Amino acid sequence: MSWLARIIVAAALLSAPMFTPALADERDLTVFAAASMKNALDEIDAAFVQKTGIKVVASYAASSALAKQIEQGAPADIFLSADTGWMDYAEARQSIKQATRTNLLGNSIVLIAPKPSKVDKVTIGPGFDLAGLAGDGKIATGDVNAVPVGKYAKAALEELGAWQAAAPKFAMAESVRAALTLVARGEAPLGIVYATDAKVEPSVKVIGTFPADSHPPIIYPVAATSAAKPAAADYLAFLQSWQAKAIFERYGFTFLVRPIS
Repeated sequence: MSWLARIIVAAALLSAPMFTPALADERDLTVFAAASMKNALDEIDAAFVQKTGIKVVASYAASSALAKQIEQGAPADIFLSADTGWMDYAEARQSIKQATRTNLLGNSIVLIAPKPSKVDKVTIGPGFDLAGLAGDGKIATGDVNAVPVGKYAKAALEELGAWQAAAPKFAMAESVRAALTLVARGEAPLGIVYATDAKVEPSVKVIGTFPADSHPPIIYPVAATSAAKPAAADYLAFLQSWQAKAIFERYGFTFLVRPIS
């Protein structure tokens, strides 16, 4: 074959439509979800794939980071936030389809310590001396100005009168899972995370639970993004199914909707 014939064949191959990948992409879903959902959602996604054959790729991070990425055009089909504030942010910027928005899950925040810690159960209430409990060590949680778990933690400590003294001791992480890791590794003697995070990390122990009335309700809303593929509707329906409910509850989440299938 002459060099000219080779060029013509190569050009034809490069310009030929790639039918198989394109067809696969039409139904593949990308889910942007709060970091605290990883264990439960990985299991739910596997069940959804088995049931429907629709591939799901999940990306986990702080809700704040995910909302901004979607705003900037990241190719997500579903947004699962750990608070209503960042879903409101996405809705205000028309990043989601408002009609698909649902308050899916509830959670609680807890005080944790490394498993070998000598610190035992504490009662968290008005006048709680978190700063004294931390001593010279740090208190790990998410960024209190952006990451939902950090925002909940700050609100609770302000309500309990403990924030001002404890604030200088905080080590603010990029996500709740990053904060969890700091405590699990013993790099921080205390941390504030969701109860569901503590449940899946064997290297930490819960030493106290924050009263539910000390902070705004912890609500995880879900919605399809404005650019979502049609298959997103199937995924949203599955998240509200009896099967998903059982999985979420096993991981410690509160299921806030009436199952639809």
